[in-house]
Amino acid sequence: MTTTAPIPTVPADRSAPPRLRYGALIAMMAMSFLLVTAEFLPNGLLTEIADELGVTPGAAGQLVTVTALVGLVVAPTVGLALPRLDRRTLLVWMALAAALSNAIVAIAPNLPLMLLARVLLGAALSAFWTMSISVAARIAGPERLGRAVMFTTAGTSLATVAGVPVGVMLGELMSWRAVFVLAALATAALAVALRMLLPRVPAENAARLSVLAETLRRPGVALALGGHVLVVLGHFIAYTYVRLALERVQADGIPVDASTIVVLLAVFGVGGLLGNLVIGVVIDRTFRPLAVASPLVIAVTVVLMIVGSGMPWVVGVAAFVWGFFFSSWLIIVNTWVGHRLPDRLEAGGSLVVVGFQAAIMLAAGAGGALVDAVGVTVVYPIGAAVLVGGAVLFGLSDRAERA
Repeated sequence: MTTTAPIPTVPADRSAPPRLRYGALIAMMAMSFLLVTAEFLPNGLLTEIADELGVTPGAAGQLVTVTALVGLVVAPTVGLALPRLDRRTLLVWMALAAALSNAIVAIAPNLPLMLLARVLLGAALSAFWTMSISVAARIAGPERLGRAVMFTTAGTSLATVAGVPVGVMLGELMSWRAVFVLAALATAALAVALRMLLPRVPAENAARLSVLAETLRRPGVALALGGHVLVVLGHFIAYTYVRLALERVQADGIPVDASTIVVLLAVFGVGGLLGNLVIGVVIDRTFRPLAVASPLVIAVTVVLMIVGSGMPWVVGVAAFVWGFFFSSWLIIVNTWVGHRLPDRLEAGGSLVVVGFQAAIMLAAGAGGALVDAVGVTVVYPIGAAVLVGGAVLFGLSDRAERA
């Protein structure tokens, strides 16, 4: 497959951008919502799954870990493995793979089979995020790429706010296996919607290894991707242990109860959903300053979660602003890719996904060791410092591009 022909994302008539296909954008948002909801369903149903299978909660928790591991492998190789397949068709097949994964989990008699089924979900998640920029560019054109990306990331935020909690609620009303059956049916229906609503997206300039290497050699690209990894790493170093931070919150010297902690977590999710909507409207004009400013703002809120623990309202505001900016981070970095690498959308998308998954895995390991060694009050400032490092690298990447 040639690596010289750019993806035809720019419409022939530059003065008349293509009409936004809102049906296609909503289908992309639904896919993001269903995939992320399925990814984290085991978190809310962990006790029930472990009890029925006769395994420890820690072992059952590997149902989430395996999806990240698979995603780390699939993101840089999906374009290489399927260099000619139309990307609409690829997303349809990935939706079917996710549906099959949920169906197998619903009937699997043991943990090993469930883990194998989750491999399919990990592949579907990673392929979706890798191809989402190319598909968004075809739906909306380069002038409104950020707005199109907003729909896919809004699905993720909605899953965080509503998808997983609804799954937990359904788990109380029916068996956990029935919840996965519902997820399988919804994702299978989505495959049909994707085939009907998405435009064709030819697989031009697929993300071969040589293309990935050439992309990283472009001015400022490696610096920006390093900044992306640090931003995600700093966030998850802190957010993975947000429950420990919230348990320190006190009102008049008395620790807050569990219901207040739930409210504070919900405030984070609401902030994320609103952040997607607000930033998505302006992102195509502001992605450069936001790539620097957002990590700095998140770093401040992470510190406030610790130093403001004696004032619940301060923690609430910090949680809202944190969610507002981090849940919008994929909009920012994907829009950056779309504008900086218009002829390398799949390569840029795959590198973003690889960086995201690697940062999550590193945060889980390093964050856990740090919490055990020095406690959450030290880990949060470390996460803030890493976020500042990410902002600095994005600033340097802009300077390298101009030079």
